[in-house]
Amino acid sequence: MNTIEKVVSDLKTGKFVILVDDENRENEGDLVLSAEKATPAAINFMASQARGLICVAMEEEQLEKLGL
Repeated sequence: MNTIEKVVSDLKTGKFVILVDDENRENEGDLVLSAEKATPAAINFMASQARGLICVAMEEEQLEKLGL
């Protein structure tokens, strides 16, 4: 298990991290990447290898600009 500092450092350098929830919940992991470090190759990897939903967190202002 990595420390929070290590995970933040990895995200800042564009590395993927896997966040795992509790055994008492879904007991699954999510592949996470900093949006500002995302590349077409990284998104392709997520779609073809992780095969789950690809989600992005956005602020309300950004959503409004996009009409979402």
